[in-house]
Amino acid sequence: MGMSVTISAATEQDAEQILKLQYLCYQSEAELYGDYGMEPLTQSLDSLKAELADGTVLVARLGEEVVASVRGSVDAAGTARIGKLIVHPRLRRHGLGGRLLAAIEARLAADGAATSFQLFTGHRSEHNLRLYRRHGYAPVSREQVDDRLTLVTLAKGADSAAYATSA
Repeated sequence: MGMSVTISAATEQDAEQILKLQYLCYQSEAELYGDYGMEPLTQSLDSLKAELADGTVLVARLGEEVVASVRGSVDAAGTARIGKLIVHPRLRRHGLGGRLLAAIEARLAADGAATSFQLFTGHRSEHNLRLYRRHGYAPVSREQVDDRLTLVTLAKGADSAAYATSA
């Protein structure tokens, strides 16, 4: 390829590329759970732009193309909630998801507001579960949404994120 992937804060100009990538990336999840009406596949551009304005959104670029993205925010209790970690299918299994996860953790913990990190995925999403476990997350709860989907919430302390990003 000759180009390296760079990670940076997303801008409003990235919104359309992020939304298209999100739609592409969540096709496999929709197939896995038999649910093509899941929120990432129905999110509007305006809703995504609102997330860009209110939270922390990072993108990974290969040249000008957005090839991965992740979102996060810290609540009043200090819990950093990370969501919608997506990597273009052609770039999966090359460590980009882990790099992006470490980058959002570092960004959310930078001002000291985050005391813990939390994210969730579906119970059948084995690749996601493995990635999160490799990065120090442990399951803390399960919520059965319907007969097809159980959400697994995973968490870790912010101090373990600092270790993971320096290791």
